Amino acid sequence: MKVALLGTGLLGEAVAERLHAAGHSLSVYNRSVEKTHALRQRGIRIAPTASAAMSKAQVVLLLLADAAAIHAVLFDPCTSAEINGRMVIQMGTIGPSESRSIDAEVTRLGGRYLEAPVLGSITEAKAGTLLIMVGGMPEYYAEWTPLLQILGADVRLIGPVGKAAVMKLALNQLIATEMAAFALSFGLIREGGVDRDTFMDILRKSALYAPMFDKKLPRLAKRQYEQPNFSTRHLLKDVDLFLAAAEQARLSTDGLQGVRSLLTDTIAHGLGEVDYSALYERVDPEEGHNR
Repeated sequence: MKVALLGTGLLGEAVAERLHAAGHSLSVYNRSVEKTHALRQRGIRIAPTASAAMSKAQVVLLLLADAAAIHAVLFDPCTSAEINGRMVIQMGTIGPSESRSIDAEVTRLGGRYLEAPVLGSITEAKAGTLLIMVGGMPEYYAEWTPLLQILGADVRLIGPVGKAAVMKLALNQLIATEMAAFALSFGLIREGGVDRDTFMDILRKSALYAPMFDKKLPRLAKRQYEQPNFSTRHLLKDVDLFLAAAEQARLSTDGLQGVRSLLTDTIAHGLGEVDYSALYERVDPEEGHNR
């Protein structure tokens, strides 16, 4: 299948590698061309423009940072003409109203649209084990599930466009709050001189345990946050999207507002591009750092 992929951030690059390995004909575009060098070395075609990437594709995968980036790339006057007759699958994290707006514009331009945000990151994308939530028309879902199953064995239709976006925000809110809670408990264990292994052993045997705790434990223990699977900056973006959706739903977000402040403080200290577990540095700074 001929696939255009727009956006080669951490997830986009991994998705491109997976589809290329599966034998699909891939044409990739990214606004920052330096982020495409590794894919070029793997034999993947790098297009000079988004319209060039889309010109011969049957389907367009969007793995761009946010809705603003989607509008800038996909609806550029030189690109939008290529939407006609093509399926556009949006796989990033955006708000439900943003997704519905993009759907309306794609449809107006003669294209078809699915939202398909994912749960998982680089490792899962390369292994084809992403959890993929789809929003859109059932017939579109049925037609494009075989392609999405290359990236994830669990591909679920959540409902019309916007519903999968809601599901994704609900899950990413848990990423932020669980990480903040684990960092706080871990900090108290360290400061209180309690054995870390004993703490983790009891936690694993309890109903409180989440696998993410073990995944992030080495980063917190070594205070090493390089080579992120998901950056602090992108998690803050998703928290803001959740807050906007929750406000419309008239939900209380007082607890999440505290987590948001923690994320903004982490970014202000130069940790926006590293792994989001770096928020631990603001929960429990090393000796000699300002608390």
